[in-house]
Amino acid sequence: MPAPTPPVGGPVSGPLGTPRSRGLVILLTIVTFGIWTIVWSYQNGNELKQRTGQGLGGVAYLFITLLISPVTMFLMAGEVEQLYRAEGKEPPITTIWGLWFLLPIIGNFIWYIRIQGALNDYWTSNGSTQKPGL
Repeated sequence: MPAPTPPVGGPVSGPLGTPRSRGLVILLTIVTFGIWTIVWSYQNGNELKQRTGQGLGGVAYLFITLLISPVTMFLMAGEVEQLYRAEGKEPPITTIWGLWFLLPIIGNFIWYIRIQGALNDYWTSNGSTQKPGL
């Protein structure tokens, strides 16, 4: 069994984020013709920044998603990866997951499902008692 990865960065002590329903995220993305992804990026980017005190934050993710959305896929996956590593946990996704944008349509859905799942798992494993919502 390999030795656990040492934590990267400082302690993670900010407020926990909100678990979100993966199905509802996908449904809202389809119904709003992709507009929900902008809101989703803002919400998750903001929660990641609040939790770690590092990263881009919600407003930056909002603009990046509006202007060059594939970049969001790499940046957010990287922040989620670092979130796990900061606590010495093996991340379920890494920055390379951003490459899913190369597979038209279905790649985006796979990415959103996986990254939201990783975030939900992180929030609940660290004590979030909220049920997945928006």
